[in-house]
This record gives sequence, C-alpha cells and structure tokens, in this order.
Amino acid sequence: MSKLHLPAPILPKQAVSAPRQAGSARLRWMAAWALGASLLAALAPAQAQFLTEGEQWQEGAVPPAPPFGTQGLVPFEVGVDSPLRFGLVPDTLQLGADGVIRYVVVAQSAGGAVNVFYEGLRCRTQEMRTYARWSPTQLPLPAPFGSDLGQWRSAGDTRWQGWRDHSAGRPAWALARAGLCDGAAPNGRPTQMLQALRQNPPLR
Repeated sequence: MSKLHLPAPILPKQAVSAPRQAGSARLRWMAAWALGASLLAALAPAQAQFLTEGEQWQEGAVPPAPPFGTQGLVPFEVGVDSPLRFGLVPDTLQLGADGVIRYVVVAQSAGGAVNVFYEGLRCRTQEMRTYARWSPTQLPLPAPFGSDLGQWRSAGDTRWQGWRDHSAGRPAWALARAGLCDGAAPNGRPTQMLQALRQNPPLR
C-alpha cells in the first residue's frame, strides 16, 4: 500500500508574529523613554535659569542722555498738590533689552523754573533711577527750548530705588500708572506706551 502524505499544518500567522510584535513594542517604548529622559535633562538647566532670572537680573549698558526739545511734550499728572507741570519728551522714550524704560522728563514751575531729568524705571520691581540732570547755560529760556541751550550732568553712581520711597520718584510712579507699565511688565512698545499716556491727560 502506498503511504498517504499529508501536507504540513499551516500555523496561524498570529501565533508566529505575536512574540515579535510584543518585542517590537517593548523596544519602541524603551526608545521613547530614553528620548524623553534626554529631553528632560536638556531642559533642566533652561528651566532653572528661568526660575532664577529675576535674581540674576543685571542692567544693560545705559545709553547716554539723549538730545531733547520741549515742543510736543506729553503732559502727565504727578499730583494735584504739585506746583510743577510735568511732561515726557516722546522722542526719548526707549525700552531696553534689560526691561528698563528710559526717558527724559521736564518739570516746569509757574515762575519759569525748569528741571530736566534722564531717568529709567522698572515695572517689575517698581523702582526708578536718575541717570543725569540737565542744566541751562543761559537764562531766561525761550519756550520751547532744546538741549543745545544747556548741558547734561551725570547724576553719579545712583542706585535703583522704590518710586514710592522718596519724592523724586513720584514722576516715575505717575508715568508707570498712566501708561508706561501694564502691571509688572512694560506696556508694550514705546508707541503703545505713548498712546496710553495721551489717553490719561492731567486734570489741570
């Protein structure tokens, strides 16, 4: 009798491929875990630097006192009890990369006395600093007048001070409230600050 040759049984593909799929899934998971761990390690220094940025803040190089003219001053109110009229020179308003807003402010009395300051303020810490004071070289001054009729004098190695801690800080505080600051941050670009300042004219 001839022997009957039966074909070899065909195993289901699923039974063969299941172990391979499990191994591939495990390898993909391990690779993803390793990638995530490396990303976290790379981001850790950046996160630490961000958290301590405020403590490590340092003022950048201060630009020299700019030329100015008193035509087109943007008036602002320091206080109804102040005998002086204050105005910001719009062309001098700058926002530095260090977050400091710098500007020239002019204070005038009814009798014709004039004080001009080059200042900076920080919205985040509510501080101000005076860099220079302008003094005229001829009197009386015409109206309007420019910086060419006097000279800037450095205020020396001044420190940052809270704008509420002394009377000299009142103009900076008033400017911050009137439009230069938006809470603890600068109120956008200088053009936006000036727009906000013009929308808050003095009461008198």
